[in-house]
Amino acid sequence: MEKQASQERAARSANGIVFVLIGVAALIAAVFILWARLTPAGLLLALAAVAGTVWCWAGLYILQPNQAGLLMFFGSYRGTDRADGLRWANPFYAAKKISVRARNFNSEKLKVNDLRGNPIEIAAAIVWRVEDTARAAFDVEDFEAYVLTQAEAAVRHLTSSYAYDNLGDQELAGAADEITLRSGTDEVGAALRAELQARFALAGIVVVDAKLTHLAYAPEIAGTMLRRQQADAVVAARSKIVQGAVGMVELALRGLSDRQLVELDDERKAAMISNLLVVLCSDHDATPVVNTGTLYN
Repeated sequence: MEKQASQERAARSANGIVFVLIGVAALIAAVFILWARLTPAGLLLALAAVAGTVWCWAGLYILQPNQAGLLMFFGSYRGTDRADGLRWANPFYAAKKISVRARNFNSEKLKVNDLRGNPIEIAAAIVWRVEDTARAAFDVEDFEAYVLTQAEAAVRHLTSSYAYDNLGDQELAGAADEITLRSGTDEVGAALRAELQARFALAGIVVVDAKLTHLAYAPEIAGTMLRRQQADAVVAARSKIVQGAVGMVELALRGLSDRQLVELDDERKAAMISNLLVVLCSDHDATPVVNTGTLYN
């Protein structure tokens, strides 16, 4: 039969200042009784007063802000005290303190293959805190080590679910709308938080925030991928230039035709189009050549 997960519950505790005062009053009473009348009955009352003082003071413990105290009675969980300051509980209870403050760590740079098998380096910053102290203390051996191990596993799994980038993969169906590690920062961050939360739930830990802090191709392919990105950028730029040049040539021919400035046959139109495209698409300034003859000479 599977063991049910532990569940945090409120402990029965009280303000420690009250029990400090009660202990002081009991101690003063014991001194007064011994001073006033040293009889067997008075001695018993004094011992009872001293025992009361010990009882009041032995149950005191201090909790700082955002610190919880798990109260244990001979190995049995009795509840969690989340009130800060000087507190008091049954002196037979053992108080185990756990911080519920937000904590963060940067994972190490991991080398993982992305969705397309490219080796990349990735790291993440994760902010987390203990939400259920009972689960953190009793359901895992060491919740801090558990967080570190599960965070690494989550980052590796996330990386294998996304491509690093879709640059150069426009020929693939849906590549333009694909969420990648580089372009889908918000979506990838949300997926990482969901993955971490699912893994941390066993230890009673909630994920406050999680974001990628390092993302790059592995050194062995970084140079090759950079050249590929540069080539893709050049092709995209050239395609844009050609589209603009064709539009400008079309506009020029239409303007000449509408204004009836000159009549061009097909051969002259072809020559004009060729010259304009060379001028508009060239990487360097065009050098004009004055033609003193005609196309037919």
